[in-house]
Amino acid sequence: MLPTLQINDRLIIDKWSYNFQEPQRGDIVIFMPTEALKKLYNNPFIKRIIGLPGETIELKNGKVYIKNKPLEEKYLASAVNPEAKVTNDSEYQQTRIEVCPPDQRFLSKPITLPENSYIVMGDNRNHSYDSRCWGYVHRSNIFGKAFKRFWPINNAGLIE
Repeated sequence: MLPTLQINDRLIIDKWSYNFQEPQRGDIVIFMPTEALKKLYNNPFIKRIIGLPGETIELKNGKVYIKNKPLEEKYLASAVNPEAKVTNDSEYQQTRIEVCPPDQRFLSKPITLPENSYIVMGDNRNHSYDSRCWGYVHRSNIFGKAFKRFWPINNAGLIE
């Protein structure tokens, strides 16, 4: 989730609000591994929600398209300088399927998400093992949302 989250960040996870509302695009969620992931992983994952139930999602020309419209993703880091303020599309990391092994390219063609299913991706797209490779996350796997960073103290605050 670099640059949004750093390896040493300590977070407060909101496990309550999803009892009253559904996850939204842009939320950074914590979820248990899907069936496809349980073969290799036991620990929870943290990723950003990109696609919502019922939406058609496609990757083309290095961008995410939802319902045939490019998704604006201001949180993506510049591949060259993660600290730089991104000023145009050419500075964003590309969202490509080639980061996944050839036999694990879930989003190699457009898909329409089933009910209660979400596409999640990391903010560091060039190095993220995410829905592009293993598929959608069912709502029942999502148990919380990253809410606040409390450590390191100089970066404490709400997470966007």
